[in-house]
Order: sequence, then C-alpha cells, then structure tokens
Amino acid sequence: MTASRARQLHLVVALVATFALTFQTALVLSGEAVLNDEVPPLATRLYRLVAYFTIQSNVLVAVTAWQLWRDPLRDGRWWRPVRLAALVGITVTGLVHFVLLRPLLDLSGANWVVDKLLHIVVPVLAVLAWVLAGPRPRTTWRTALEALLWPLLWTAWTLVVGGLSGWYPYPFLDHRRNGVGAVVVAVLGITVLFLLLFAAVVALDRRLRPASRAR
Repeated sequence: MTASRARQLHLVVALVATFALTFQTALVLSGEAVLNDEVPPLATRLYRLVAYFTIQSNVLVAVTAWQLWRDPLRDGRWWRPVRLAALVGITVTGLVHFVLLRPLLDLSGANWVVDKLLHIVVPVLAVLAWVLAGPRPRTTWRTALEALLWPLLWTAWTLVVGGLSGWYPYPFLDHRRNGVGAVVVAVLGITVLFLLLFAAVVALDRRLRPASRAR
C-alpha cells in the first residue's frame, strides 16, 4: 500500500474514532444515562466517562491514527508501545463488549449508535488499518510488556477506586454483584486475552508485508 493510501485509511479511522468520542461526550454532557437510571453530577459523569476502558482505548486509537495520517511510517521509542496498546486495547474492547456486555445492554437512539461506533466500528477499522497499512515491523516482546502496563494499571485503579466509591465501569468487575471469585476469574480471563493478542500481534507484525515506503 502506498503512503497516500495509508494516510487515507488512517484518516478514516481518526475521523470515526474522534466523532464517536465527541458524540459520547456530548451525550454525557447532556445528561444522557447509558447504563444507569440516575444522572449523577457533571463532574462525576465526566470522571466515569474517562474511566471506561472503552473510552481510553478509543482515545489511543484516535491519537495514533491522527499521527499516522500525518506520517504513515511513524516510529519512535515510546510511540511503539502506545500504538500497540491502542491496537490491542481496542481489540479487547470489541471482544469483551460482544461476549460480556452486549447481552446486558438495551440501548436505543443515539446511545445505540454511539455504542456501535465505539465498540464495533472503531475496533474493526483500527484492526483493518493495521493489517493493510501497518506500519511494521514496530513490535517486539519488550514493546508488548511496556504496552501491557496500561491495562494492568487501569485494572488496579478501577478495582481500588470501585471498592472505595462503590461504582465500577463494568458489571463483571463488581464483587458485590458477582462475588470476589467471579471478579478474579474475569480479570484473569481478560489478562490472558491481552497476552494472547499481544503475542499474536508481535508474531504477525514480522510476517505481514511491510508497509510501502513510497510517498
């Protein structure tokens, strides 16, 4: 794929992810409640918005896609784990939503649209852009270990703050609803999923055809 085509593809990802995040933020600011009947204060709603792994992974996708639109061959010591975290994080977002969360949701209207954008459209586009346009090779096992720090820190923060506040962004992390054992199983299962995806990306990154350097 030429650099021009790669830019176009990354631009589509950047625009869709940015639109989805802006759309979701607008719903939060307007007082729309997605998973709860109550509408908490604005500061609480904004914190809860950014506390979702879905939002953080979409932010990483948007940021890295905009950077790749400017330079489809971008590289850098710290850019690599951020890019890998974005790719694997958004993949986990899509898979966990489809398997664990989708059956629990009964959304309509604008909430349904933004839910599909954040959990299905952006993950599919992000993975497709990586497969078709790269850039690669950009990953090593060291890169994967560095990228893993974000989901580990997010999990620790979420469990600690959730235990203190009583609010969890995802029901499978709430020990009051499911029991401590079920939460441990869910966390271990998702951690294994992360490790498998990191291993898959590292392996494929070396086998898939490198992106073209033609400008």
